[in-house]
Amino acid sequence: MEEKDSHQINRRKFLKVCGSAALGAGIAGIAGKKVWDMVAHPDKVFFDAKSTGSSATTGQKAMASPFRRVFAFETAQKITALEITPEAGIVLGGEKELFFYGMDGVLHHRLAVSDIIRDLAVHRQSLYVLHPAGIAVYSLGGERLTQWQACSEEADYCSLTVMDQGVFVTDAGAKNICHYRLDGSLVRFIGSPVGFVVPSYSFGITHLEDHIFCSNPGRHRVEEYDSEGNFVGSFGKRGLEAGHFCGCCNPVHLVATPTGELLTSEKGLPRISCYHRDGTFRSILLDQQALGGGHEAYDLRRHNGRLIVAGERKVSVFQYDSNQDLLSLCGSCTLNCPLKTV
Repeated sequence: MEEKDSHQINRRKFLKVCGSAALGAGIAGIAGKKVWDMVAHPDKVFFDAKSTGSSATTGQKAMASPFRRVFAFETAQKITALEITPEAGIVLGGEKELFFYGMDGVLHHRLAVSDIIRDLAVHRQSLYVLHPAGIAVYSLGGERLTQWQACSEEADYCSLTVMDQGVFVTDAGAKNICHYRLDGSLVRFIGSPVGFVVPSYSFGITHLEDHIFCSNPGRHRVEEYDSEGNFVGSFGKRGLEAGHFCGCCNPVHLVATPTGELLTSEKGLPRISCYHRDGTFRSILLDQQALGGGHEAYDLRRHNGRLIVAGERKVSVFQYDSNQDLLSLCGSCTLNCPLKTV
């Protein structure tokens, strides 16, 4: 376990600074056993237990993906988080360890940390590591710079995004978004106007310019807020068909592109889709079959026109292929898409 250093913020002192706050939101009225089945066995609830590929109980067929896998590598541990550094390196989170890879899949070094890793984010040459009840900040070389603990004893952090305006963290325990300054001091709690419903760890978040976008998974929608925590709008519908979010709680992961698009990753029926920031559905980029099967959501990042996707113990790199887009919506899209250029 790491030794405490002078940069660490004492949790009790931090709680005193934070003061008390009224947190919480309602949970959808779903029977307990049904909730457990949806979280623990999504294949039994939403799919035929014997189904393979991308065939769900609705009889959906595999789609023609405009992306092809150009490279993949296996990992020694199950992947809990994924990030890409400015130096074109891949950082993976294991249970209590960071792994630093090159884009060629070669492991450069690894670093033990003190707690479970929930998510990773890079900002201004620093790597932010999200734990269930705290955040640690490292240099890209692996030196710990600072860390702080959650401003709630009930915190159960899921995902984070970092920009100049601060660190924004989704909290499945308090069912809100925690906004910290880059130095770790608390700014505010952000709640959804309809209440965040979080049946499982599917509480994704990203930023686009100075706005944040997060999933409200139990309500099957994506919500937009400005950097002051003001609600801007939302989009999303429940359903299995393209342009909808299926299952008990989706989407799981969110990634923004420079042109203002949002990429969503779902579980249950794993797929990665593209939406405009206003909610206009663009296309499914990768479906369950293209991703490699299973029912868990695949984490994703974009880099130099490629999609980097991580699931279980495997990282895959996908590249747009104009020869494969004839049957996909990507083929008819006129947007100057950064995913179509390497």
